[in-house]
Amino acid sequence: MPELPEVEALKDFLNEHLTGRVVTHVWPAAISVLKTYDPPPSALEGQPAGRTARFGKFLALSVGDLHLVTHLARAGWLRWQDSLPAAPPKPGKGPLALRVALDDGAGFDLTEAGTQKRLAVYVVHDPAEVPGIARLGPDPLAEGFDEAAFAALLEGERRQIKGVLRDQSVIAGIGNAYSDEILHAARTSPFKLAAALTPEEKSRLYAALETTLAEAVERSRGVAAGRLKAEKKSGLRVHGRTGEPCPVCGDTVREVSFADSSLQYCPTCQTGGRPLADRRLSRLLK
Repeated sequence: MPELPEVEALKDFLNEHLTGRVVTHVWPAAISVLKTYDPPPSALEGQPAGRTARFGKFLALSVGDLHLVTHLARAGWLRWQDSLPAAPPKPGKGPLALRVALDDGAGFDLTEAGTQKRLAVYVVHDPAEVPGIARLGPDPLAEGFDEAAFAALLEGERRQIKGVLRDQSVIAGIGNAYSDEILHAARTSPFKLAAALTPEEKSRLYAALETTLAEAVERSRGVAAGRLKAEKKSGLRVHGRTGEPCPVCGDTVREVSFADSSLQYCPTCQTGGRPLADRRLSRLLK
């Protein structure tokens, strides 16, 4: 799933390649992708593209007086093409969800792999009209998101810290991969209750959050849209690396599986050497 660093890089890429061009066609290839119908996608046609903004894991493209907002979900992606096919795409069962064509023949496709179609597109007058954006918590890259603000978000949270970091209404933009990376850098168990963190642990977690995201954004800066997925994977230390040695201590990276996702962690770095049992069967580590 594209998370804050990759969506930030896509925003920068679109601001460089899209701004100032005129949208000539917006072709939905999968009706399920459209979450709004008034204004219709055709209202964007003939309008100049302005700047693109990021809201958490949402991209909001300014087109004329409207905004084309998308959330790429777990398996979605944006694929830029310098030369699009002249014919409109045919709706079908392939990965193409929506195509945007520009006046110079270039454009981009929104695609989604797999059978679970969750990629979402909205055409709105204001990005705040999108429910997912309206309920976002603070952005960790925003000015004012300091250690005190972060600590205040954790007060009274009786949930496991892994879930708190992924909750978009608490902090915007962090998903499964970077929450694993942040917790590993902070030497914190993903199962620890947020409210049980000591002031020192909160401070360490805040520093890990800021450093991990800043480094990921910097690695992604200037990388072409088509190479961002590979760049993300290359920078991960524990997420997606079950069975590999931890780059910090050399212990074996372990995994906890859930119904539709999994987390990875290092026992030596994060849980005092104790392997975590399946979340559904284990007690919370303190």
